[in-house]
Amino acid sequence: MSLSIRNQLPGTVTAVTPGEVMATVKVRLAGGQDLTAAITLEAVEELRLTTGAAVHALVKSTEVALATGPVEGLSIRNRLPGTVRDVTAGGAMATVKVAVDGAVLTAAITRDSATELGLSAGSAVTALIKSTEVSLASRG
Repeated sequence: MSLSIRNQLPGTVTAVTPGEVMATVKVRLAGGQDLTAAITLEAVEELRLTTGAAVHALVKSTEVALATGPVEGLSIRNRLPGTVRDVTAGGAMATVKVAVDGAVLTAAITRDSATELGLSAGSAVTALIKSTEVSLASRG
């Protein structure tokens, strides 16, 4: 199966915390960063997610926000520090490729945001991703 989702990050499940309907799943990415996904218990069971399971974390580029300064007082669990590799600006939107340890994330943000943040190759950023926007796919 091919997917249009740009961000497909390989990793390993390090913890599953079930709730009544949803669960949080912690994933250690190949570069050593931790990512949290909030998914249904049904999905946890169907994918047979347990500690040590190999997965791909999937995140649409439109669900990746970028910050250029300290990030305080947010409920967003996933904060991946990285460096901008490339910015491609169109009429309304910009695509920003961000190198994080062991992976490259793509963020689709408005052109105005990219300009206001002064994003260019080499800029230090933090990629912000809500745990509810992380999907998981089994790799085995």
